[in-house]
Amino acid sequence: MKFFRNPEWKASLLWHFLLLALALAAGRFYAPDSLRLLAAFSALFISSHYWITWRRYCKLRQLSDDIDSMLHSQTPIRFEKYREGELSILESELSKMTLRLSEQAQALENDKQLLADSMADISHQIRSPLTSSNLILSLLKDSKLPPERRQELLLELSQLLSRIDWLVEALLKMSKMDAGTACLQHAPVSVEELIRCAHEPLEIPMELRCQTFTVHKGTEHAQFIGDLSWSTEALLNILKNCMEHTPPGGCVQVSYFANAIYTEIIVEDNGSGFDKEDLPHLFKRFYKGKNASSQSVGIGLALARMIISQQNGTLKAENRKEGGAKFTVKFYH
Repeated sequence: MKFFRNPEWKASLLWHFLLLALALAAGRFYAPDSLRLLAAFSALFISSHYWITWRRYCKLRQLSDDIDSMLHSQTPIRFEKYREGELSILESELSKMTLRLSEQAQALENDKQLLADSMADISHQIRSPLTSSNLILSLLKDSKLPPERRQELLLELSQLLSRIDWLVEALLKMSKMDAGTACLQHAPVSVEELIRCAHEPLEIPMELRCQTFTVHKGTEHAQFIGDLSWSTEALLNILKNCMEHTPPGGCVQVSYFANAIYTEIIVEDNGSGFDKEDLPHLFKRFYKGKNASSQSVGIGLALARMIISQQNGTLKAENRKEGGAKFTVKFYH
């Protein structure tokens, strides 16, 4: 029997037989008339003990088989079968364990699906400019190409390469955020300096679009605890989104103030705003709204929210009553 393969049960059986032999020897010496009764009761006790133990062993073996089945074939365990003594305690702990394992398995499955979708999106986003770059290079090989057309193609190629460089850089930053390896500092950040650093790379593009950029100070020397470099990246992506969706001659404005609870930065434009169907999905990776430009990738706002969230902040997007988009950033103290 499998029951006696367990060395503990063998040792227990030998010990009980030894006690039985000692009891019979003592009974033969002190009470010879009760020897048969003593032997009968001893045999009954040993048999009852091992019958009860055998039943518990069978239930434990069944529980072990159920756990093995759950781990390998995702078959749920019916814990209501185990409702006695120490098995109820074991049941409670195993119930917690199996629930945790199921949640982790589901989370891993979701992560695998997200990774597969992200890889497909990334490959698509990189393949498009690479294909265009190869096409332009093939055209540039033509020795009869007019100088004006060659200059146009070189400018377009430069823009495509810049787009690929920005895309790869943004993806690397998002990967650091996902992996938790991004080292964000916790130091006082001046909001005025943050806005200046974020606007600087967009100053020339906004000037070429004849767009105006204004800043309204609600609180002097407003600041929060965070990382200036990463916060600049987040605000830059928000400003860039506003710039791209604001028509030539439009306006992008930033206002900020601070109180005892949080520091708030509001970015607004007078562009086309958001479609109602796009509002719930604006911060999803690779999501492109109906009003998105052909050059849009759909990761700028997702990265911005990740960075702000890592610094105990929130990012909200909505439409202005006057028309245009409005982003509200709050860094809590």
